[in-house]
Amino acid sequence: MSSVRSSLSLEALCALTAHQINGLWPDPEPLSGTNLRSFGQASFERLEHCFSRVNNRYFFDGKDVVFDHLHGDQYAMWLYFLSNQMYRDSAPETWSKKVFLLNKALHGCDIFYEVMLPSIFLLVHPLGTVLGRGEYSDYFIAYQRCGIGSNHDVYPRLGPHVTLRPGSAVLGRSVLGANVTIATDSLVLDRDIDANTTYFGGPRAHWTRARNATESIWRT
Repeated sequence: MSSVRSSLSLEALCALTAHQINGLWPDPEPLSGTNLRSFGQASFERLEHCFSRVNNRYFFDGKDVVFDHLHGDQYAMWLYFLSNQMYRDSAPETWSKKVFLLNKALHGCDIFYEVMLPSIFLLVHPLGTVLGRGEYSDYFIAYQRCGIGSNHDVYPRLGPHVTLRPGSAVLGRSVLGANVTIATDSLVLDRDIDANTTYFGGPRAHWTRARNATESIWRT
């Protein structure tokens, strides 16, 4: 079992997050670090499990999980876990909203607290990324300017080891098999993609290429 080498204690991390929220929204109902701490332990345990599967020294150094609150991708993932944990545990909705909006303000990504990302996922420079209410599986990766969304109120279903390269999107009644990569600036709309495939293009013109190995970023 790995341990966590964190730049801040959980108490300090929750206090920092609350301070950032109150600075952006100085309304009559401020949040305290104690408020967040009630959900922070479960959130950080989820983060630890997720990071332990990442084959990158900034996330896992071979012995310990590494968390740095000044690493933008990691902090974005922390804020998602926290907002989602609050939603799962029936915290006041304004609390979940504020953590979600802090993530949006700091990192430019839109991952609503009701969206159920998988236990193991990775955000890579997620500026402009919008992840909606699809069905996700473990080992999901989203880069910048990516989108998961609906078409006529129907959302995609993603198998394990799906990667969205920069500028790619999956919309509507799309089903992606295991080990699928959507290439840069490609769009999948109401289409099924077979397992072990890289998809290029869009609805009018597209092509695929077989792939064998999964992304090397994962410790599986």
